[in-house]
Amino acid sequence: MTVDAHVLLSPAVTNLRDVGGRATADGGTVATGIAYRSAELTDESVVTDATLADLGIRTVVDLRTDAERDPRPDRLPAGAQHLVLDVLADLPVSAAAQLPALFAAGRVDEFARLDLMGEMLAVYRHLVLDRSAQAAYAAFVRTVLDPERTPVLFHCTAGKDRTGWAATILLLAAGVDEAGASEEFLAVNPAVRATFAPLLDRFTDAGGDPDVLRPMLEVRVEFFEAALAAVREQFGTFEGYLTDGLGLSLIEVEALRRTLRTNG
Repeated sequence: MTVDAHVLLSPAVTNLRDVGGRATADGGTVATGIAYRSAELTDESVVTDATLADLGIRTVVDLRTDAERDPRPDRLPAGAQHLVLDVLADLPVSAAAQLPALFAAGRVDEFARLDLMGEMLAVYRHLVLDRSAQAAYAAFVRTVLDPERTPVLFHCTAGKDRTGWAATILLLAAGVDEAGASEEFLAVNPAVRATFAPLLDRFTDAGGDPDVLRPMLEVRVEFFEAALAAVREQFGTFEGYLTDGLGLSLIEVEALRRTLRTNG
């Protein structure tokens, strides 16, 4: 079994990973200790967790919506500041929003009428094209660029979709090729599937078809490709997305590349 060197084990937070350490297309390496990703930081033990303390996190970037944050607020590692960047503020109400109510009512048979794969593909286009997402990711990048605010830990709820695209932005900006960025994008699946396994079991026990629900409980290469397709359609290139979509200057783009690469 291959060991994932990016995984950081903590009892306080799941899906904790260092984005650094991957090879760039020109033979360089993405710097470690700059940007970390995870699931939500809602456990009270986050405040005292030794693993998080050792990372020296200065900024926690919370990509969740108000509806997610209000009932489950972040706990912060000692010394960290909290930055809320709601990526999905402009997202229209989706069919997926019906899921909690349907599940609570035991109407699992109605899940089959929902196109959850199509919903997820649409979400990834929104991550690229929506103004709220562009503004949030631009602010995220500028946070990573600020040496007074790094190391940064960024997260959404499960740490797979909004967080996955944020990690992709950093890796592609650092010079990692699409294959390497896709590898990181998909690498969270073991942690994510473990997180959602109890929910999937309850759904199955209630008579639901687990394959109907799985698109929302994991990441797939099709999601990654949908986001990149939106980048190419709207901006031509990833560099065009950084400058025309996120509004970064060429100086900022180059500074991001330097920040994310090791000096060795």
